[in-house]
Amino acid sequence: MGIIKGQPGANNAVETCMTKGIHREAIHSVKQKMPDPVALYEMADLFKLFSDSTRLGILWALSESEMCVCDLCALLKMKQPAVSHQLKNLKQSRIVKARRDGKIVFYSLEDEHIRKLLNFGMEHIQEPQLS
Repeated sequence: MGIIKGQPGANNAVETCMTKGIHREAIHSVKQKMPDPVALYEMADLFKLFSDSTRLGILWALSESEMCVCDLCALLKMKQPAVSHQLKNLKQSRIVKARRDGKIVFYSLEDEHIRKLLNFGMEHIQEPQLS
C-alpha cells in the first residue's frame, strides 16, 4: 500500500492511501495497546499546558530550582499577576507544587515526569532535520 500526497502545489496536502485495503493485524495489535478515551482526553489537557511559551518558561525555571513568584517575575521579566495566574493553572493541574516557608511560597515541579517531558521536548527540537 503506497501513500501519496494531495494535489501537487497544494499548501495543505493531505496524505491518502492509494488502495482501500486495511492491515487487520496491525489494527488489532494497536487496539490492544490504545489507552481509553478518557485517558487520551486527560493527556491532551496535560499537553495543552505545555503549549504556551510563558508556562514553558516558568516550568523550565522550576526544573532548575525551586523559586518564589518574585524570583520568577525577575527572571522572566513579567508582572506578578501574570506569573501568579500561570502558577495557579499549573498547580491545579498537578504540574507544580507549592511549599510555604513563613510568608514566602516556593514553587517547584510536582515530580520528575515534568522535567523529563521538558527535556524530551528540548531534545526533539534540537535534533538536526533530515530533509
